[in-house]
Amino acid sequence: MKITAQDFGRLPDGRIAKIFRFSSSSGMEVGITNYGGIITSIKTPDRYGNIEEITAGFPVLEKYLMGHPHFGVIVGRYANRIAHGRFTVLGREYLLPINNGPNHLHGGHNGFHTKLWSDELVSVGNKGVLKLTHHSPDGEEGYPGNLKVTVEYSITDTNEICIAYHATTDAQTHVNLTSHCYFNLNGFKNTIYDHTLFLDSLQYIEIDEHQIPTGILKPCRGTPFDFSESTPLGERIKTIPGGIDHCFALNSPGEIGRLAALLVHNSSGRTLEVYTTQPGIQVYTGNSLDGSYVGHNQTVYQKHSAICLEAQHYPDSPNQPDFPSTLLSAGEVYQHETKMVFGID
Repeated sequence: MKITAQDFGRLPDGRIAKIFRFSSSSGMEVGITNYGGIITSIKTPDRYGNIEEITAGFPVLEKYLMGHPHFGVIVGRYANRIAHGRFTVLGREYLLPINNGPNHLHGGHNGFHTKLWSDELVSVGNKGVLKLTHHSPDGEEGYPGNLKVTVEYSITDTNEICIAYHATTDAQTHVNLTSHCYFNLNGFKNTIYDHTLFLDSLQYIEIDEHQIPTGILKPCRGTPFDFSESTPLGERIKTIPGGIDHCFALNSPGEIGRLAALLVHNSSGRTLEVYTTQPGIQVYTGNSLDGSYVGHNQTVYQKHSAICLEAQHYPDSPNQPDFPSTLLSAGEVYQHETKMVFGID
């Protein structure tokens, strides 16, 4: 494992962001910056040995500072949507920024994806470990409690990216962290229509016109949301109005050793396996990409040119008493892990 660190750019307040690059002996190259904890780049070989960029992002910090659709970021304090930007803890209502229609999305405009995280880089045998920490003060983006967050990236010589999340608080608050990478296993040569997807899920979360859960888990069988067998994405995206932007309930939450999702591009042979302790995966098929963002290698990110597989809790859990709880109390530890394995079929 080869690891390098260098300056990535300067923030408006003068602080310097860093970028860390990991090169595995199996041909994977990964870039991660401590600004927003962003995975800026993932390059992997295809079955012919061609190494190409497979995640959406930018080669310079300036483009991230101009705003973007959460390319590769750590999302927090709460991934996904909270209805009307409000929830109640111990009888007190908390109001959050509204930044997605009538809702709060991905921690607000100034969520964790905009923070410069403290960093510690460690090389351990056949893997490199980047430990990022952030202290989120009481009231940041409206959330209660002082929250200490650690996100640890482990990149291995066997082409795995393991992400371990850890958080503690001094007062009850809601926490739901995820990584928001956009993938195209064909190196963005075309859309994701020719990818196939498997999900270890028999239920998806029904949503209303504002993409807020109704509280009902619907069966996937016999619907366009059935990915219990590897299924071409193109036919499903075209069937679901607007494309896929839904959370799927995993069959065995908490089991890091069980395959949760499998993305395959047959022509290149590239595969992505996802394992997680989280109860759900939000599948988003780049429905809002419109060509306005130009990234690595001058790639223009068009509609349905990428897919996100965001391991997380269900949307709007703070207001859904029947969903797995995202409430974290003082003395408790928020702890989850997600592993992404890149291979060749």
